[in-house]
Amino acid sequence: MIKAGIMGATGYAGGELARLLLQRDDVEITWYGSKSYVDQKYASVFKNMVQFVDDACMDDNMEALAEQADVIFTATPQGFCASLMNEAVLSKAKVIDLSADYRIKDVAVYEKWYNIEHKTPEYIQEAVYGLPEINREKIKGARLIANPGCYPTCSFLSVYPLVKEGLIDPNTVIIDAKSGTSGAGRGAKVDNLYCEVNESIKAYGVGVHRHTPEIEEQLSLAAGKPVTISFTPHLVPMNRGILVTAYGTLLKSVTYEEVKAIYDKYYENEYFVRVLSRDEAPQTKWVEGSNFVDVNFKIDPRTNRVVMMGAMDNLVKGAAGQAIQNMNIMFGLPENQGLKLVPMFP
Repeated sequence: MIKAGIMGATGYAGGELARLLLQRDDVEITWYGSKSYVDQKYASVFKNMVQFVDDACMDDNMEALAEQADVIFTATPQGFCASLMNEAVLSKAKVIDLSADYRIKDVAVYEKWYNIEHKTPEYIQEAVYGLPEINREKIKGARLIANPGCYPTCSFLSVYPLVKEGLIDPNTVIIDAKSGTSGAGRGAKVDNLYCEVNESIKAYGVGVHRHTPEIEEQLSLAAGKPVTISFTPHLVPMNRGILVTAYGTLLKSVTYEEVKAIYDKYYENEYFVRVLSRDEAPQTKWVEGSNFVDVNFKIDPRTNRVVMMGAMDNLVKGAAGQAIQNMNIMFGLPENQGLKLVPMFP
């Protein structure tokens, strides 16, 4: 039995962690942490938890939690996990951080884009970027996991094979991404009110979105050289889901079969990445509520570009599901245990 604690359990990602872990017989949630709802019944915050959870919300005492848990999930705002991290915690429990605190290896880049001081930079190099499709072996022995962001996960998995194989010029990559409103968190914000979002779509964080350096760092590692991209996210009026459409300039003439063989090379043994059939574009509808990422591509010989596409659920593969996927690897369990979720439809 794995004992798990969730800090930030009353946010959307934290609630999704609880929902997925509560379905398992091999995991016990010992701590529902929340800064805003201490001593309130968890099921009063998330009414879908009635009859499933009798516990009250706890505070954010990470050291006390480490005494009780084998693994700690931190679904908390940027900077919070880093402010509490220490050797006393890591010597007793594994930590899977869903914030951006340990994703970016250059602390100066992190501090510039997030506009906060990193409190524990000494753990940045130890932290493993928790994208199983590329870092599975490193994840197995890790104490601290930097769970990837939702946009970076979908963006990277969509373009990674062609960058890795040198088929496209990575510095020509343009990523157009769209997300449901749950990606903005559960906090009350005027911009996320129903009347502000419904029947509308907008770009935001244009040229300055915080996921940009995370995507660039991972693509740079794949390319073996520094990569600079254009990344523009959009808010769309749906609860959950991410759709990525990316464009890159081809470095040589290729056929559909050659590109398809590259995607299959990287993903045919990946349970959670589904390479779709020819001319089939990914849709958020077909991955909702699941840990799957659907990817595909289209060669555009007229412009000498390839269009790379991806769709996934931002709360599952983009947050809680991927965190649990990492937990399974860290504890030597089948990677898809508790995550064989058939996408919801309609």
